[in-house]
Amino acid sequence: MSEGAPIPGIVITGASGRMGQMLVKHVAASPKARLVGALVREGHPWIGQDAGTVTGGAALGIAVTDDPLEAFAKAQAVIDFTSPAASVEFAALAAQARAVHVIGTTGFAPVDLERIRAAARHAVIVRAGNMSLGVNLLAQLARKVAAALDDDWDIEIVEAHHRMKVDAPSGTALMLGTAAAAGRGVELEAHRARGREGVTGPRRRGDIGFAVVRGGDVVGEHDVIFAADGERIVLRHLATDRAIFARGALRAALWGQDRKPGEYDMIDVLGL
Repeated sequence: MSEGAPIPGIVITGASGRMGQMLVKHVAASPKARLVGALVREGHPWIGQDAGTVTGGAALGIAVTDDPLEAFAKAQAVIDFTSPAASVEFAALAAQARAVHVIGTTGFAPVDLERIRAAARHAVIVRAGNMSLGVNLLAQLARKVAAALDDDWDIEIVEAHHRMKVDAPSGTALMLGTAAAAGRGVELEAHRARGREGVTGPRRRGDIGFAVVRGGDVVGEHDVIFAADGERIVLRHLATDRAIFARGALRAALWGQDRKPGEYDMIDVLGL
């Protein structure tokens, strides 16, 4: 966002969720943005109540709504950590409003991504499996290390999240796998080992494996392991506070204000 530009109004979708509540508080407290809307699903008990009080803070004068058209009409940016189906619909509506759409949702199917790309022809979309600076640096490191090593080095990605996470592997794990595959000059889908159980036979050379842990209140832990005979390289990121994702999402929303329509990621936002 350029110096002297108007302070952008931001709508938070999924405002009743853990990330949504944090985003409401984070945007409301920021001197660089204005909270202009808090969106929840149809029929939610928060509808009509003040977005500040229902998220545990002071009143903000913003009523929670289930009407995205009304909310987006007032917004310069939408921050969205919801579900694939909802995010796809929000992408089309945000594009109509010419609002920057920051998507932290994961678990998209290929057809969903096609619809998001179509919306990005008309507005700025910043989509990332993880909004933190540290994870995006980790992805860059994974790509560089993979490029420096040959197939004698097996690549495994191990991720852990809280018990309520519904998709696996995480969007961040897939982002890291994609980065490692790019470092090797291959497509992840052609080399992805999806799961191991029973008598699986020896590991296929060149595969990129994934292992998933779910339990407790783990915010997010990701290891990228490069293993060869006699040695291992382990790149690790540990998230202990969801505020890192809120900060990254707000940064993306502000960054997108001066951009041309298109689909971007956090690598673009962070200038990495």
